[in-house]
Parts: sequence; structure tokens; C-alpha cells
Amino acid sequence: MPGLSSLGSSLAGTLRRKAAKVRLVLIRLARRATHAFRASLRLRIMTSALVMGVLAVAALGLYLSTSVRDGMVERRLEAIDSESAALTANAEEQFQSSVVMDEQQAQQLMSSVAARILQSASTVEAVFLVHPTGTQPQVSDVIIPDSMGTQQRELLTDELRRENSELREREATNEQVMQFTEVRDPVRDEVTPGVVVGTSVQIPQAGPYEIYYVYSLQPEQEILTFMHRVLGTGAAFVLLLIGLITAMVSRQTVAPVTRAAAVAERLADGHLDERLPGATGIDEMSTLSRSFNAMADSLQQQIQQMEELSKAQRQFVSDVSHELRTPLTTIRMAGDVIHAARDQLDPAASRSAELLSDQVERFEILLADLLEISRFDAGAAVLDAEQQDLGDVVTSVVQMAQPLAENKAVPISVDLQRPGNSVADFDPRRIERIVRNLVVNAIEHAEGRPVEVTVAHDAHAVAVVVRDYGVGMTVQEVEHVFDRFWRADPARTRTTGGTGLGLAIAHEDARLHAGRLEAWGRPGRGASFRLTLPRRAGITLNSSPVPLVPDSHEPAVTTDQIPVVHPPTGPQPTNIPDLEIH
Repeated sequence: MPGLSSLGSSLAGTLRRKAAKVRLVLIRLARRATHAFRASLRLRIMTSALVMGVLAVAALGLYLSTSVRDGMVERRLEAIDSESAALTANAEEQFQSSVVMDEQQAQQLMSSVAARILQSASTVEAVFLVHPTGTQPQVSDVIIPDSMGTQQRELLTDELRRENSELREREATNEQVMQFTEVRDPVRDEVTPGVVVGTSVQIPQAGPYEIYYVYSLQPEQEILTFMHRVLGTGAAFVLLLIGLITAMVSRQTVAPVTRAAAVAERLADGHLDERLPGATGIDEMSTLSRSFNAMADSLQQQIQQMEELSKAQRQFVSDVSHELRTPLTTIRMAGDVIHAARDQLDPAASRSAELLSDQVERFEILLADLLEISRFDAGAAVLDAEQQDLGDVVTSVVQMAQPLAENKAVPISVDLQRPGNSVADFDPRRIERIVRNLVVNAIEHAEGRPVEVTVAHDAHAVAVVVRDYGVGMTVQEVEHVFDRFWRADPARTRTTGGTGLGLAIAHEDARLHAGRLEAWGRPGRGASFRLTLPRRAGITLNSSPVPLVPDSHEPAVTTDQIPVVHPPTGPQPTNIPDLEIH
């Protein structure tokens, strides 16, 4: 029926959803438990101790239980064997001493002997007298008390009777067969373990008969049950004691480690006066505390020495930089005078005047960079932020770098995505210096290939990416590209800049704006630098409007390949002479 079919489908879907929810909850609980286990040393110690304790207690309990059981059963079987042999001898003596005239008297004799056996041996539960040729138990050949019920006839298995017959044929009168079985107690209505012992006797006027004794092992079973209960209680107590001892020991062991970790974190945060307590004892933890405190004292002393040395170095750089400004100004003025009169000098002196002017200019750049670095180190660098369009700054910088690009035969393309919308609060002087460093470096390393500058923005940030297709950088070089006085190739010829401080200053300028300056490079594929700035103060940057790493499917650039620069797309907001604007 359609209605029942749709109802069944709906019910199956509901069950599947509930099963999925339960499975998800179980997975989360398992993950939390795994995390808690991995995050807590104390929990791992307690768990390991408890697991080993459970295994040890289980092994000891199994050994004790098996040993006691085997010993009790062995002694009980020896007693049963001796008792049944004595009962058989007594019964055979009674049979031989009695006068039997016919089969009816023989049956009465068997009943009388069986009754006396049950009366004299309190541990015997039943006595069977079976004719060797009897296949079906009958009243005439089976003597059994009413309390045992007819179920006991099932105790005489074919295997037991066959073994008894073999003993009779061998005339092994001193041997008995024994077999474990189960005895049903009609009073308690329960099944208990038992043993059936069999042998043969000679009855006058009746011939040989098989006689079987049924013994119950209920007392031994009760003793074993009581012992198991005692062992279980003892095991639970031992495990509880192990847990308490482990918790106490782990607390005494892990607590100092936890305190040491907390003190180490405080030291890492700059609180150099933090020390571990409990260093006055003579145990291992006190030794650890003393060693840790000694290490902290040594680190504090070394850090203070390094801070003093760093402060002295910064002060030295700052003082030297300031002191050099006056003689450098004098040299600059004298050099300008000589450079202006170079046409009146001989060729060698004229060339020297040009070299002097170039090197003095490089010296001034280096001195300005050193002064700027010293301001960052001293924490004296401040922002003079104002609302500006990053695209205007980038356009201005690229326009100023155009002569250098023409000299290097490097085409530059600028992509302003939605011009006029890249407005943010920043220091124009510092951001212009960052962009200038990136553009000039890209031109110098482009090896005649294009340089692409992209400006992008989103609701929270503005960014500029400078991409070249030149020699590129390795991953190791990218890691050090913002280090001071670092060059990818120290032997490389430089015609402009070259102080080794430009990118380091640019990185500090970006950090001063709460922005990020990142680099990417691969040999033969060029390099890419991305500057990301927040639109306003207080915005935390989690992403950038433009990707730093180019498309991974982009082919590598070799020395005989020049990437194709796509033509401009979209509106052309501003025309800059000699520049290609997208």
C-alpha cells in the first residue's frame, strides 16, 4: 500500500538520522577522551598503573583459583576412589555371605545392600546396580533412591559402561572407572558438579552386576564460589589501593613539573624574576628546582647582558649616525663643488668627481637607513597617519621608477582594481618607502622581464602585490629576505641602493601599521611581495584581498621565455605616461 510504504520510508529515514547523531556524539566523546588522555600526564600514569594492576591481579587470581581448584578436586577424587572401593568390597562381602535361593531373593538382597550403602556413606547420592546385558534401566536391575529422580539414569553413559565392561573382562578387580558429570538436586532445583564411579560385583543366583556410585561435588563448588567472592573483593580493594597510591604519587611527581611549566611560561613572557619554590630540600624535585632556578638566573643574567649590549650597540649606531651627518654634509658640499667643476678637470679627475658624488649619495642613503633602524630599535618610530588612497601612492612610486625601468628595459604594468576605493589610514611617507623598495627591487631582479603591480581591497584591508618574473628566490632565501644586511647573492652587482636594509625597514614599517609584508619566490619563476594594510586602526588582519602565491599551474619561466602581459581590461581611470594601467 502506498501509505504504508511512505510511512516505512519516513520511519527508516528518521532512524538513520538518529543513528547518525548517536554515532557523531560517540565520535566526539571518543575524541574528547583521547585529547584528555594525551593532554594529561597524570591521567596517563594512573591509567597505565591501573591497567597493569588489573592484569597482575587477574593473573594472580587465575593462578590461585586454578591451583586451589585442582588441589581440592584431586584430594576429593582420591577420597572418593578409596571410599567407593571400600563400599564395593563391603557390598561384595555381603553378597557372598548371604544365602540366595532364587532371583526374587537376589533382587531383595540388592535392594537391602544398596540401602545400607546409602545409609553408611552420607556422601553417596545414589547407587546403581545394572546387569551387564541390560540396555534399558528397569526396576529389577536398577536400585536408586526416590530423592534422586529418574534423571540419574542418564548418568550411566555408554562410554562409562563400556570402560567398566573392559575392566570386568580384564578381571581388574582393584580398578574403577570414574567420570565427571552433573547432578541435579531436586530440593534446590539446581545442577551441581558430580562424579560417577563404577566397578563390578558378583551376586549369587544373579551373576555379575555393574555397580555405580554417584557423588556430588557441591561442597567443593561452594568453597570455590566463596573463594572467588573473596578474591574478587580483595582484587577490587587492591585496585582501589593502587589507584589511590598512583594518584598520590602522580600528584607528588606531576605537580612540580606543572609548576615548572608555569614558571617557564612566565619566563618566556618576560617575567625573568620568576623562580620555582621548594629548592631547599635534598630530594630529586628539590634538585630539579635548584637546577631550574640556576638556569633561570643564568638566562636572566645573559639576557640582561645582551640587552645592555644591544642598547649600547643601538646607542652607538645612533650616535655614530648623527655624528657622521656633519662631516658627511661637508663632504657633500665639497663634492658638489668639485662635481660642478668637473668639466674643467682632466679626464681622470673628472671621473673621480663623478664617483665621489655617487658614493657620497650611497653613503647618505645608508646613513638614513641606519638612523631609521635605530629609531625602530629604540621604539621611537611613530606614525603620522592620514587617510590616503593606496592606488595613488603606488601610481606615484611606479611613475618615479619609470626611468630606472626604461634603463633596465623592464616593462611595468599596474592593475588598479576599482580605482579610488583603496582608501585607508596610513603614513604616506612610510608606505611610499615600502612600495618604492619593492618596485625598485623587482626592477633590479626582473632580468628584462615584466613587473606587475596589483592593488586590491576589501571591506577590511587594502593590499599591493609586486610581482616579477626574474631570477626568483629559493624557500631558504625567502625565510631571510627581511633580515638586515642580507642579500640573496652577495656577489651580485648593484647599481642602485644596495644597503641591505631596505626590506628590513619596509618590514618594520608594515608592522608599525599593524599590517603584514610577505614574500614568495621560486627559482626561475620570479618573486612576489605583498603588503597588506588594515583600513582603520584596530582591525585585525586575517586575510588579504589579493593572493600572494601565483597560480600553481603557471609554468616556470626560463631565461629564454618572457611571460605574456595581458592587455588592459575594464575602464581606464587614469593615464600615466609610459605606464600600462589595467
